[in-house]
Amino acid sequence: MRGGGADRLRRMLRRQRRAAAAGLALAGAALATTGLSSADGGGGPPDDPPGAVRSPVRLVSAPVRIADPETVRLLRPGDRVDVIAVSDAGGGDARVVARGARVAKVPPASTGAGALVVLSVERPTATALLGAGASGRLAVAVSDAH
Repeated sequence: MRGGGADRLRRMLRRQRRAAAAGLALAGAALATTGLSSADGGGGPPDDPPGAVRSPVRLVSAPVRIADPETVRLLRPGDRVDVIAVSDAGGGDARVVARGARVAKVPPASTGAGALVVLSVERPTATALLGAGASGRLAVAVSDAH
């Protein structure tokens, strides 16, 4: 029975190579589906800890009518603002709808109530802004988040 041990060793090594290949294939598939590439290093912004991974953020332009046109005149593209909704239905409850939203555009003054500003925000935030604007008045506060 010479060579029986050698055959077992070869079979074991083949299984290990297959397992390693399968593991590498799974890792490659995982990286491909998350959209990571070596170009971005797989990390988030510089203030993230090493090895931290963030999913890509998709921003949309959200036109928002702010109740006080004088406040909008103070804004410039690139400013960061917090958007606050004040309910029209008695009580005057206020809540923050968006934090650190980037001002994308400040169109020229328009006629009518309030003034328009275009914010660059994530899609769920844009939806929340739309709902808050439909049911109450919106105000902005300049944010320190840059």
